[in-house]
Amino acid sequence: MKFLVIIQARCGSTRLPAKVLKDVEGKTALEQMLGRVSRSAKVDEIMVATTMNQEDLPIVNLASRLGYRVFAGSSEDVLDRYYQAAKLIKPEYVIRLTADCPLFDWRLLDEAIDELSEDSDDLCSYTETFPDGEDLEIFRFSVLKDMWKNARLASEREHVTLYVKNHPEIYRLQNYECKLGNLKNERWTLDEPEDLDVIRAVYKHFAPRTDFSMEEIYQFLQEHPEVRELNQKHIRNQGLLKSLAEDKVVD
Repeated sequence: MKFLVIIQARCGSTRLPAKVLKDVEGKTALEQMLGRVSRSAKVDEIMVATTMNQEDLPIVNLASRLGYRVFAGSSEDVLDRYYQAAKLIKPEYVIRLTADCPLFDWRLLDEAIDELSEDSDDLCSYTETFPDGEDLEIFRFSVLKDMWKNARLASEREHVTLYVKNHPEIYRLQNYECKLGNLKNERWTLDEPEDLDVIRAVYKHFAPRTDFSMEEIYQFLQEHPEVRELNQKHIRNQGLLKSLAEDKVVD
């Protein structure tokens, strides 16, 4: 297998508990995202990686019912969860997505795979030009194994590929740029109640269609600033910043 998508999902969010199971136009946010990612013509398999916590059993049941492979692993060590999940298949590349992005455009996934250089160890938007919620990252399984062996900071275990970013002298990094320009201030992710309001408004506008593109989302939000502004007070990468502030070396 060449390309394995692993979507990390859990119910334990403190800001918006069980966010991936929230209703979005008649389906859960996770189900909507799985439906969109499944449209990719380039990936070989999609797996949901959740935790062994009791509260995440609904995620296991939902993904299994929909026909996706599910892995349940560590709740704190997300890097270990990714490695143990990917190790079951050993693909050439792992693609990291997060379940709190139900507006994710699978076209970007196929575009990124086409742009992936043969000598790249890790491809992502290092310049963060995509809207928050259109994030993706492609890295070699061998690099995932290397990170799993060597990452020692708590932040590097929680944020799967942070070890690569902390060691650009070791890895060959490839930047992936947004073709619409710098949209880093657009917030389309699902972390706060206001984010859910925005996402529901987008789905309602395009219903019954669920194949709307990033360009269409952007146009809709530009034409409806009252929707776009609902969640603009929240900052990007809040979870990462918190992890860095509380960082420590782990065994």
